[in-house]
Amino acid sequence: MIPDLREMFKRRNVCVLIPTYNNEQTLARVIQSVLTFTDQVIVVNDGSTDSTTVVLQEFPQIELVSYLQNKGKGYALRTGFQRAVEAGYSYAITIDSDGQHFAEDLGKFLMKLEKHPAAIIVGARNMEQASVPGKSSFGNKFSNFWFWVETGIKMSDTQSGYRLYPVKLMEQMRFLTNKFEFEIEVLVTSAWRGIEIVEVPVRVYYAEKENRISHFRPFTDFTRISILNTFLVIIALLYIKPRDFFRGIKKKNSDNRFTINFLIPTNLIG
Repeated sequence: MIPDLREMFKRRNVCVLIPTYNNEQTLARVIQSVLTFTDQVIVVNDGSTDSTTVVLQEFPQIELVSYLQNKGKGYALRTGFQRAVEAGYSYAITIDSDGQHFAEDLGKFLMKLEKHPAAIIVGARNMEQASVPGKSSFGNKFSNFWFWVETGIKMSDTQSGYRLYPVKLMEQMRFLTNKFEFEIEVLVTSAWRGIEIVEVPVRVYYAEKENRISHFRPFTDFTRISILNTFLVIIALLYIKPRDFFRGIKKKNSDNRFTINFLIPTNLIG
């Protein structure tokens, strides 16, 4: 199984992108688990102030992007996307460095990619399991609702950080946000551009509360996400939905003309 996955990573030009900030306790384990399946790994050290730099020295085989000042998960992802494209990759699977995701699920993304080669593939977690914190479950439902309002697409997990991105296809896209809200922005703006978004079920592990490390600041980050959603809803109502409505009418008229021309020879009309 493992040799097959390694070959699939190479054949499809897929890398694994790991953004990290002060996850010294779990980072080595996450990298080791990913290296079991592929050595096409990029780690973005987002200005960590703990012993992350020392941990990363144990893995000279990975591609490392590092900068001194912490700038946020969104900035780290955007930087990683750029580096992946520069390195010749067409896709990047993002996995969090806190140990929440299972590297064994990487194969699910590759299998889904075979049928959806131009899609963002989101690893949908089971948010109903007992170990999921209540605030995470609520935040996910909140995010899913607004994503549906903004795009008309129903998803079960818009907040999952375990995703496959078609980074080469997205190369010319520009984004506004640098923090956690980036993972909402990239889904919405990609959907508006016609990029398919699909899900694949993945497992999730939440450590006991006393051992859980999270850099999500409930008040600050939730406020930033709410502001972003307000902005996106305004754009959706004033531009995206009218645009799609008139595109639909134009396509319908075009299809009708095609049907008429196909069924009735031109020399019989008029």
